Amino acid sequence: MEKYAIEGTPKTPTISFDIQAGILEIKGRSIPENSIEFYKPLIDALDKYSTVTKPETTVNIQLEYFNTSSSKCILDVFKKLEGIHKGGSAVTINWHYEEDDEDMLEAGEDYQAIINVPFKMVQVAE
Repeated sequence: MEKYAIEGTPKTPTISFDIQAGILEIKGRSIPENSIEFYKPLIDALDKYSTVTKPETTVNIQLEYFNTSSSKCILDVFKKLEGIHKGGSAVTINWHYEEDDEDMLEAGEDYQAIINVPFKMVQVAE
């Protein structure tokens, strides 16, 4: 498995995981009917990736909005990444937020406080 991708919808984010390059991107809105079911294939892909990690793993998160159940699943994704980071791959999470979106900035800061992985806040101009 070299790539894992899900096309975004109005309720689910676009997920692109290039396993060869070690780049994971999640963009859009995350309000799926069943967050656990939606994020499970990504968690499984990260489990597989953790056995053959690249020296560097880059994660770009650019969400417009996510609901409470998605936030738990995103935390689960970050916990997998934390394990990958402890396993020797230099993981960097880039949390993108729009200039005037205080909620998204705070959400990123909350994750940053919980997860022991280098976390960069990236302000996006509108």
